[in-house]
Amino acid sequence: MTNKQFDGVTAVMSGGSRGIGLAIATQLARGGANLVLLAKTDSPDPRLPGTIHTAVEEIQAAGGKAVGVVGDVRNDEDVARAARTAAEMFGGVDICINNASVLNLTGTEELPLKKFDLIQQVNVRGTFALTQACIPYLKKSPSAHVLTLSPPLNLSEKWLGKHPGYTLGKYGMTLLALGFAAEFKEAGIASNCLWPETTIATAAVKNLLGGDEGTAHARNPQVMADAAAAVLSHTPGYRSGKTLIDVDVLAEAGITDLTPYGGVEPLDYDIFVDPR
Repeated sequence: MTNKQFDGVTAVMSGGSRGIGLAIATQLARGGANLVLLAKTDSPDPRLPGTIHTAVEEIQAAGGKAVGVVGDVRNDEDVARAARTAAEMFGGVDICINNASVLNLTGTEELPLKKFDLIQQVNVRGTFALTQACIPYLKKSPSAHVLTLSPPLNLSEKWLGKHPGYTLGKYGMTLLALGFAAEFKEAGIASNCLWPETTIATAAVKNLLGGDEGTAHARNPQVMADAAAAVLSHTPGYRSGKTLIDVDVLAEAGITDLTPYGGVEPLDYDIFVDPR
């Protein structure tokens, strides 16, 4: 997936300084895409690798063009500026990627309302705001896609009872993505969700889900990057309104050997994913 299939295509992404978002952005850049990243990480954080500036450098090194917009997906003007920057620098928006997300697995009794609000503001409101800002440009694109990194709606008691505050935030993202698919079907805009089958070896997983041992049993972010590129390489009419799992997308694309994506057996299934 390294040909120039994304030549001239412009993607706007929330987050993207590191982890899955950066892997997806870099993969699209290898295909010739232009990237506009909206992220807060202007300065290095000792707990997390990378800033919006190092991300732009990586994307450019991969063969794409990139602009970093330092801002917060919770700030309406920052969101509008990201979409406007894409239009001014690259002529429009073809892809909107809702990547920014707060991970907090605290139970109901222990979750402070301030953190509950943060989850909903970034995950749900941020997804709505960025998509809303991109819609006028997406309507003019022949290859319009919205891709939201959120899970299938698994309503089993196990997941409903784990961490309702976080579950609401992620399922809210999914419901919005499915809603966009229905609302903008006639406008030719595809909207889908993408979620990993297993945990992914990112700083978030290391810090919040088990340290080095947790990341050892996780695949690397490239599995999501390849799956995202496969989804976004199709015309909008090919598929919309779906909650997709990375390995299923890759299997459809003919990629069944997952060993290059790493991870020590047994791999850990991701949140909201049941063993299959």
